[in-house]
Amino acid sequence: MAKTEKSRYGESFLRRFGVVIVWAVVVVAFSAAKPHTFPTTSNFTTLFASQAPLGVLALALVIPLSAGDYDLSVASVLSFSSMLVAVLNTQHGIPVGLAAVLGVAFGATVGLANGLICVLADIDPFIVTLGVGTFLDGLTLWISKSAPVSGVSEHLVNLVVVHRFLGLSLEFWYLLVLAVVVWYFFEFTPTGRRVLIVGRGREVARLSGLRVKRIRILSFVSAGALSGLAGVVYVGTSGSADPSAGTSLLLPAFAAVFLGATTIAPGRFNPWGTMVAVYFLTTGINGLAQLGVSTFVEQLFYGGALVIAVLLSSLVGRPSMRKARAAADTAGSSAGPGGGPPVGAEPSTVAPSS
Repeated sequence: MAKTEKSRYGESFLRRFGVVIVWAVVVVAFSAAKPHTFPTTSNFTTLFASQAPLGVLALALVIPLSAGDYDLSVASVLSFSSMLVAVLNTQHGIPVGLAAVLGVAFGATVGLANGLICVLADIDPFIVTLGVGTFLDGLTLWISKSAPVSGVSEHLVNLVVVHRFLGLSLEFWYLLVLAVVVWYFFEFTPTGRRVLIVGRGREVARLSGLRVKRIRILSFVSAGALSGLAGVVYVGTSGSADPSAGTSLLLPAFAAVFLGATTIAPGRFNPWGTMVAVYFLTTGINGLAQLGVSTFVEQLFYGGALVIAVLLSSLVGRPSMRKARAAADTAGSSAGPGGGPPVGAEPSTVAPSS
């Protein structure tokens, strides 16, 4: 009995922290391969601080995915928000603080539009958000005249990348605080728990009295606002905006969120797993770059990571689903004909509903 309990504990530990362990192994391997450049304070300081835009974008995806919806427009919102801040500040003299607020507000507006079209018109979010994202890419090219815009106020740059705390740029701490907020939202607020219930089964949620449509719309709005914030962080990191900024971040963001669903809280999208996955993936890219690997390997790495992450997410979700079905079958057989599964036997899976 004791041995069985130990094996179960070990299996649970590996499921929760397997990615963290692999991350540590990757760090050790690259440190051994490049001992003079990889395991240095400057390298890790840059690695942790430079991924804030990607981290915020990945956290933005966690919310609609938890509600069972895809949002492919988040990277385009980042691009437009960063360009809007840059254009308003450098070309129209708008204070950078106000420009940043407008960038976040625009992202929330796009999220609202996504939610209304997807939910009220009952159209597949995959198609809607892909179309909205493409439309935004065109707007970004239009307002930027297809060229990068630089010269953003140093006040924003100072608040994002120049000023430091404990040796790390403030953007890292902003990301950490945001992860805490998203974690608290899902774990300790009624709205966050409702989002998770909706993601597990919309019909069950509706029959339970939850306002499923409103919850889904608000999840899109939250994703849009956080994507706009990611754009503000991006422009603050470099002091400039690039019309194609979001293009290179969409795939890594999805890879991080799906890989994050296999760790810390396996079986569902979660902010801490996403954070671990973001830095695991960027550590791999950083180490490969120091080894002199060609740049195309980055796309191979992120693409392969996404496929593996989705596969692992599916496999992690299956045991809990089997247990739920077994519990439902047991309850049904004990209740006799017409008996139904208990309320607590709702299956849990990380795959978004269509």
